[in-house]
Amino acid sequence: MKILLVCNLGMSTSMLVQRMEQAAKADGIEAEIMAVPFTEAEEHVAEWDVILLGPQVRHQLKAMEQKAAGKTPVAVIDMRDYGMMNGEKVLQSAIKIIEENK
Repeated sequence: MKILLVCNLGMSTSMLVQRMEQAAKADGIEAEIMAVPFTEAEEHVAEWDVILLGPQVRHQLKAMEQKAAGKTPVAVIDMRDYGMMNGEKVLQSAIKIIEENK
């Protein structure tokens, strides 16, 4: 399972990536999770099972959906889960999106 997180600079999501990786390991889930800035996300679109946008770039949702061209599902991370850096909830949300789009 490959999960791409996108934010303004790719830095604010790095802690969330770590929390998601910890949750995946605890749950026995094999996942590759990476964070990139929005400006670099376009070149990675086809490589991921789901793309999750940080709340600060939610205004880019339509643009990212167009870049994904229906090949990769795109969603916005819940603001509360993002603010609390709740890696478990964000991971479960990503898994649900991936399963719904198989």
